[in-house]
Amino acid sequence: MERIKHKQKKFKVISLFAGIGGFDIGFENAGFEVVWANDFDKYAVETYKANVGKHIVLGDIRTEKENIPEHDILVGGFPCQPFSTFGKLQGFKDEERGGLFFEIKDILEKHKTKVVVLENVKNLVNHDSGETFKRILTELDSIGYDCYYQVLNSADYGIPQRRNRIFIVGFLRGCFKEEKFIFPEKKELKVTTQDLLDKNVDKKYFLTRKLEKTILGEGTKGYIVKPTIDQEISKTLTATMHKMHRASQDNYVTDLESRALFEDEDRTNLRKLTPNECRKLQGFPSDWIQVVSDCQAYKQFGNAVTVDVIYAIATNLMKYMEENIKEN
Repeated sequence: MERIKHKQKKFKVISLFAGIGGFDIGFENAGFEVVWANDFDKYAVETYKANVGKHIVLGDIRTEKENIPEHDILVGGFPCQPFSTFGKLQGFKDEERGGLFFEIKDILEKHKTKVVVLENVKNLVNHDSGETFKRILTELDSIGYDCYYQVLNSADYGIPQRRNRIFIVGFLRGCFKEEKFIFPEKKELKVTTQDLLDKNVDKKYFLTRKLEKTILGEGTKGYIVKPTIDQEISKTLTATMHKMHRASQDNYVTDLESRALFEDEDRTNLRKLTPNECRKLQGFPSDWIQVVSDCQAYKQFGNAVTVDVIYAIATNLMKYMEENIKEN
């Protein structure tokens, strides 16, 4: 979605694990003010500074949290790898990333943050037979937060990508009237992946004949999955799509128009998505500047939240806060 300018912004937001700023753009578009952001990935921070703002801090949240300013809302998609079916499913036992939720808890408790909005993979709900998600809600409840949660799919909010993510919205007790928070309603999907494809795509994105055989393969031994291409609603973009997995997992499209622009007998009519197309499939604005390699851009968009989904949540949240926040 495109950027929305507001003459006056309300409520201060800090963004943890900010990546390239999907949360931040969505909240800014809804009228919030993002005053501080953090990520430990130097390439993500480089992209954020070029496209979102200079207020992002590079570093580990465990060492940077003492510098967090006062704020009303904390947002963040805390690392999903420990809970993802594409990872090792170690959950809180993952020493490097699994405990970062508790850093969020510490920050909330210290600052008495009024609202927290968290995002993670859908599998977080089912991880360890539901015990991990239950603990997260219990921990938030123990420090005074009433939480609402729901799985939202990007395809239900105007973006042709099947991307299911769990969202948790928590409100600090005593700060708001006792009204329920309602997640945004679904909207009709009016565009397809094909509507978002680039024109005049460089030949480097097209598959060679040898690679096409692998990409369209059905797998080996006990792992057989039917390949699919030219999907009207794209498969979930992932952080590892730069490695070009089989067509059962990653997105590939037939592009006769761009293929006709160059001569190369070894190139087929099938290609992977470009980084710019991944940008569109995550709802980032058209004035976006790519300041990193294609490899990093694929990783960044695969790790990002879909801006349109965040904007829908943030819009409902703004309305809720304006109507229900108690005066100090």
